[in-house]
Amino acid sequence: MAVVSWKEILLLSGLVVGCYWNSLSCGFVFDDVSAILDNKDLRPSTPIRNLFLNDFWGTPMAEERSHKSYRPLTVLTFRLNYLFSELSAASYHLLNVILHAVVCVLFLRVCRLFLDKTSSLVAALLFAVHPIHTEAVTGVVGRAELLSSIFLLAAFLAYTKSTGPDHSIVWPPIALTVVLVAAATLCKEQGITVVGVCCVYEIFVAQGFTLPMLVDTIWQVLQGKDGFPYAVLQTLLKLIVLVISTLLLVIIRVQVIQSQLPVFTRFDNPAAVSTTPTRQLTFNYLLPVNAWLLLNPSELCCDWTMGTIPLVESLVDLRNLATLVFYIFLGLLAYHSLRYRQSSAKTVIMALSLIVLPFIPASNLFFPVGFVVAERVLYVPSMGFCVLVAHGFKIISHKGQLKKISWLMIGVLLTTHTVKTFHRNWDWESEYTLFTSALKVNKNNAKLWNNVGHALENQNNYAKALRYFLQATRVQPDDIGAHMNVGRTYKNLNKSKEAEEAYLVAKSLMPQVIPGKKYATRVAPNHLNVYINLANLIRANDSRLEEADQLYRQAISMRPDFKQAYISRGELLLKMNKLTEARDAYLRALELDRTNADLWYNLAIVNIEMKDPSEALKNFNHALELNPRHKLALFNSALLMQESGEPKFWPEANRRFLTYVEEEPDDANGYFNLGMLAMDANENAAAERWMRKAIGLQAGFRSALFNLALLYSQSKREVDALPVLDELLHHHPEHIKGLILKGDILMNHKKDTRGAKACFERILRMDPTNVQGKHNLCVVYFEERDLPRAERCLEETLALAPNEEYVRRHLSIVRSKMAAMSAAGQPLSSANTEGATTEGVAEVGDEKNERKSSTESVRGVGSDKRTKGKSTKDIKDIEKKRAAALKRLEEIERILSGD
Repeated sequence: MAVVSWKEILLLSGLVVGCYWNSLSCGFVFDDVSAILDNKDLRPSTPIRNLFLNDFWGTPMAEERSHKSYRPLTVLTFRLNYLFSELSAASYHLLNVILHAVVCVLFLRVCRLFLDKTSSLVAALLFAVHPIHTEAVTGVVGRAELLSSIFLLAAFLAYTKSTGPDHSIVWPPIALTVVLVAAATLCKEQGITVVGVCCVYEIFVAQGFTLPMLVDTIWQVLQGKDGFPYAVLQTLLKLIVLVISTLLLVIIRVQVIQSQLPVFTRFDNPAAVSTTPTRQLTFNYLLPVNAWLLLNPSELCCDWTMGTIPLVESLVDLRNLATLVFYIFLGLLAYHSLRYRQSSAKTVIMALSLIVLPFIPASNLFFPVGFVVAERVLYVPSMGFCVLVAHGFKIISHKGQLKKISWLMIGVLLTTHTVKTFHRNWDWESEYTLFTSALKVNKNNAKLWNNVGHALENQNNYAKALRYFLQATRVQPDDIGAHMNVGRTYKNLNKSKEAEEAYLVAKSLMPQVIPGKKYATRVAPNHLNVYINLANLIRANDSRLEEADQLYRQAISMRPDFKQAYISRGELLLKMNKLTEARDAYLRALELDRTNADLWYNLAIVNIEMKDPSEALKNFNHALELNPRHKLALFNSALLMQESGEPKFWPEANRRFLTYVEEEPDDANGYFNLGMLAMDANENAAAERWMRKAIGLQAGFRSALFNLALLYSQSKREVDALPVLDELLHHHPEHIKGLILKGDILMNHKKDTRGAKACFERILRMDPTNVQGKHNLCVVYFEERDLPRAERCLEETLALAPNEEYVRRHLSIVRSKMAAMSAAGQPLSSANTEGATTEGVAEVGDEKNERKSSTESVRGVGSDKRTKGKSTKDIKDIEKKRAAALKRLEEIERILSGD
């Protein structure tokens, strides 16, 4: 066997890079979103063992909604990508390109077993550039095909070395083959089919049997005329080992999926639910359709489900001729390869085995799959196709008069395929480009119209998205998902009535409950979200909350394990103030999924509403154990610790706020709360820095501006506080406490009674009953030596607050002063008084931040806000300011009592 030279490796690698370098500019599209962006198994916080418990999409294999695609080694490579570059799509595409180059080199090595040096290189070059591979290479999820193919080819190469020079069995290559087969299967299920390829190789290539010879040998043994030849016994032994190993892998695989096939709907694969003979005719017609894609990959489409290929419902359908021609051609090739012993026959039989055997799991002939046609599953079968093309090239090129023509044809084929592949990659740049390119090929697939709508929806172009969703309902009127999309888009356009009508249409299309039949097996799990979406819509009307709850309960009755229904119902019950029932709903959801950080978070929010902060903190911590970067849990648990007033919690609260701002660097709330913690700890420099950061991110941040001014005031930096208060009052002119603080500073530190008076009068224009503003204005009148007006002002203040002793006391002092001055013959409006101070105040509940709450909606984690109460810091601040106020009152009394 000729080895692969470095020049050939460089040639293949260079060609692959030339074809696929533009794929590095593509993002995550189509199935990549579920497998990469939404798959928690990629995150370092998820235990590695979850990769072996969940399916390809991160769903536990035990759940009915699982796709049952068990590919932990492929997911492991995604996780490694995430470790190095997180969600940078370029690194994922780069690794796919590298893996495709590796497959091409291994394929060249395999071709050298059956073809000469030139034609094997032609086969490898054709495989490297074939446009059918764009879905497997440019689509990130196609990595399952790439990895499985690497192990598949390696397993086959290992098996070819299992026969020694003396025709004895060499066991280490066989053991290695079994290991590599297992690895290929853990990358993608079709990897196990390499065992069949090895069997074909052993019987018809290594042992040189033809079909007539094999039948004759078996017949002789059965008649007892002759025993098995020694070579045949060795072959049987090797094959038995392979078959037993394969059966063990199959048994393990069946155990992993818990003997359950995934649930597919008629929209995924219409023929699978059709009656005889439609099902058989359609599935057999799909074989020439796939063959045509290999022969003429000019019109490629990312999705062939739903109405892409109409059902073949009759024997007189002309498409049956294509099926017949395909089987005749395949039969002739098989007859030629199985009847003769020459090398050409061996090449053809190996090519056929590479085409047929790896395709069987996706053929729908033995069990239904979740698609009609999928281009990426042709990745391995295309190897056999390329071998056939190269073999044909070899035959033609050896005929002198056709040699130049054969080279010209191969050159044109490679060039056109390279150009097609390069341009096809651009279709995968975004979901919009991918699905619009698919619509150019097929306009009868409602799923494509829906997906273009989703792409526009992600761009917030709801009006245009609606047109595509409506077209999907026209193409497939019974498509539940399309009507759900219409409803959701109407909701985004604030057309609630139309949204509800669309949801009701979708709900009417749901299969009716059949007594004794499990509902979940007859409907796609995501279609049950129509109940969730409709309930979420109508619960915006407080008068329809019970109706919304009924919809949630209806969904739960259909699927008792419908986790999302419990989550949404828990949120509704929280809104209805049915806290115990809300808690029970979340606890039931946690029974179904204890690894969901959002559920623990929502339960913590219920605990807060139930006035159980210790239990809330415990559940916040559960959420953070599962997801240490859970933003809402970080923020609200830190806030809860801050509110506790326990200094022992402050360092951890500070750490969580710091982690939160790493995750949300543009959220001013995180920096504000860091500032409040620093104020609690009397770290004024840090508090000032965090408050400034919060204000820089959110101009006019009310709480941050006031507390920064308060910080300056408490730090005897009243002059620095004034511009901050001016900015606060510019954005919030009604901020009464800001006006009080500003008036206090102007009165006591700037000696600007006119400015202070303006502040207090402004307060009273907004709130004539504000006792503090009124009292401070009275002090201004006294400071202006207008005792009669000060007296009237204090009388009015006392009427507003008859129980405030300090007002009564001040009124008494003013009256005594007025009496003394009258007796001395002094004018009451010109008393020689000294500066008076006003009562300071600390900012209370209305200046505190808001608590964020998260609940999972149909499309992900939403948010809800609840105002939090006063923290211990607030209470201490108030007590501190009250003490200061009493000292100031004593000073006022001293001034009022003086001469």
